[in-house]
Amino acid sequence: MKGLLDAALADPWRTLDTLLDGPLHPGGRAATERLFDRADVGTDTRLLEVGCGAGDALSLARDRGADAVGLDPDPASDAAASRTIRGGATALPVRDDAVDVVLAECVLCLTDLPAALAECRRVLRPGGRLAVSDVVIEGDGPAIPDRVAAALCLTGARSRGDLTAALDEAGFAVRATHDHHDELVAMRDRVQERVDYDALLGLLGERGERIRTAVEDVEAAVDDGRIGYVSVVARAE
Repeated sequence: MKGLLDAALADPWRTLDTLLDGPLHPGGRAATERLFDRADVGTDTRLLEVGCGAGDALSLARDRGADAVGLDPDPASDAAASRTIRGGATALPVRDDAVDVVLAECVLCLTDLPAALAECRRVLRPGGRLAVSDVVIEGDGPAIPDRVAAALCLTGARSRGDLTAALDEAGFAVRATHDHHDELVAMRDRVQERVDYDALLGLLGERGERIRTAVEDVEAAVDDGRIGYVSVVARAE
């Protein structure tokens, strides 16, 4: 059992995928659909998803008639069939002005934000849209171990104001911002329902106690709004 728990902690993304059985971000597919609505994704929209993972959002975009291509540093084995190419956010293997919409869900907090935004602006046609959803931190975030922070996408998270400023600096004009606090709380509650933290972390002794304290601090920060999740649609100027 301890070995299984260590494996889960070593690959938190796969663990969350198993627990949630769906997209690994607050609001799931419904939130992605609403983001597509705000970004005007429809028939013949040329869409590039950065960090496409299993390709759930790509499928939703194609259901709308979009010409959607995914990008991921570790594409799935059926990458050719799903039109997924290998690459990272800071060096997009796409020509200038090639797409109408770039989608990045829970991705930009994991990379060099200015470099990634510059690449998104480069590949978007003038007037194209960047559709982003990501973790934000307001004020002082919880003091938690680096490993836990990285697993929860908190290491590179910025405030909403800093994210907006970075978009402006990269040549984007924010069209709409949506707060996903309720969806974030619901996602946390779903994980809580499916995981007995006390029983599992008790197997790790003192290390487990540290992780449990970190989890409680994060939960408190979600409740009081210090940790949040937002989606933004910005226009390439």
